[in-house]
Amino acid sequence: MPVISFANAKGGAGKTTAALLLATELAHQGFRITIIDADPQRWISQWQETSGEVRNIEVISEVTVASLHCHLREMASATDYFIIDLAGARDALVTTALGLSDHVFIPVQGSAMDAKGAAQILDLLAMMKEKGRLDIAHSVVLTRVTSMVTTKALLAIKGLLAAKGVNVLTTPIGERTAFKELFESGGTLYSMDPSKVSNVEKAKDNVRAYASEVLRLMPTRMTRTAVARLIGLGRGVA
Repeated sequence: MPVISFANAKGGAGKTTAALLLATELAHQGFRITIIDADPQRWISQWQETSGEVRNIEVISEVTVASLHCHLREMASATDYFIIDLAGARDALVTTALGLSDHVFIPVQGSAMDAKGAAQILDLLAMMKEKGRLDIAHSVVLTRVTSMVTTKALLAIKGLLAAKGVNVLTTPIGERTAFKELFESGGTLYSMDPSKVSNVEKAKDNVRAYASEVLRLMPTRMTRTAVARLIGLGRGVA
């Protein structure tokens, strides 16, 4: 059961949205997801309270450095993917979570402040590799991309990061009304009324492409185990 963390030392980079979109899409596909809400703002915990029970998703809200290991161990047999939403900080809990992760995603909105926050996480990962011999896979995911951001601009951002040896997901997360609505009304993209929320189908397409790219980065053996379970049990609907 891979552990996926979302981290940026600056808040407001779209970290929580990226984590929740991945969690709800994988749950819709039938995977059992445990979200560990380690962000003091507790946005995902509030989403859960608004949503009620969502099939295939469990949210753990009270997280400390000491309890994180316990949560991962206790939920391992009932989880296909752990998704950890971390604080916009660089502290002991963030460091511990990164060290336990199979892949760290660093959301970047494209601003200078976001880039600095991302750089702090990249520096922390580099330090853990050098001093702790922990080589943790990581990628940048571009978030809140609007129609005003041209393909040329996105390629430039990706090129700059690639020059530093940082993998950037091909699929950016767009700035969409449907994504904001998740936190307002709860539920998932699949429970939204398209007559009340604009471009829900395009939002679904965006998230399916994003989740598909994330899955391709997961450890092959673990992913195949989860897929085999899906074939045997059928796919759930979140």
